[in-house]
Amino acid sequence: MDAEDAAQEVMIRIWSNIDKFSMLSAKAWIMRTTHNHCIDVLRKRKSTIHKEYGIDESFEENFEDKTERNDPYLNTHIKMITSKVKEIIQLLPENLKSVFVLYEIEGLKYKEISKTLDMPINTVKVYLLRARKKL
Repeated sequence: MDAEDAAQEVMIRIWSNIDKFSMLSAKAWIMRTTHNHCIDVLRKRKSTIHKEYGIDESFEENFEDKTERNDPYLNTHIKMITSKVKEIIQLLPENLKSVFVLYEIEGLKYKEISKTLDMPINTVKVYLLRARKKL
């Protein structure tokens, strides 16, 4: 959802509830309605991003070395390590986990992560550094 969609949704909300507010407080009511709608949009976007870039079954595909392994011991060992790494990553706070997964596992660049998560590039770098320190 972009800014135009959000503005249109706010106008619809305002028009639908126009009979419920006093003209004396119209500006405050419109500002509050706009603020609340924008917060709702950001929450939905954040939820979608976390689901979209969460750690799932594709984790192994992106994390593992692509060489062929015929050794069952090695395969089991790699699966155990991968499982442990997934568990540890899940313990990170959401903001750090999102940046870490997008950079280290999905292979996105700082700028791409910045756009995807709608945060400054320096924040992405700091979150990645903090995630690495916690791990």
